[in-house]
Amino acid sequence: MKRILEPNAKGLYEIQNEFDKYQNAAFAERSPSFFSLELCGECGELANLEKKIWRDPAKEIDMAKLSDEAADVFIALLNYCNSRKINLELSVQNKLKRIEDKRIAGEMGKTKSN
Repeated sequence: MKRILEPNAKGLYEIQNEFDKYQNAAFAERSPSFFSLELCGECGELANLEKKIWRDPAKEIDMAKLSDEAADVFIALLNYCNSRKINLELSVQNKLKRIEDKRIAGEMGKTKSN
């Protein structure tokens, strides 16, 4: 297989940094463990909405609720990463590179190039 695109996460660092400034100015400091639990809770709320969609695919999807929960997950992830001093852009960039290397090596199961 050949490399189709160089995956990147450019722009996340700026978003993360700006969000950290806002969070620090607006809210009390909390521990990384708090943000980890918050992230789990928000992911659970998003997953619960998806479970309801899975159970009844004929029911109209409330995109506003899904969007709201997805935003909560992203915010909780930023809070967690900032509390642990994790550079999310660099982490995602490195992970995407490893995933693409595995895809090219045929280690990712069925892909569009298979």
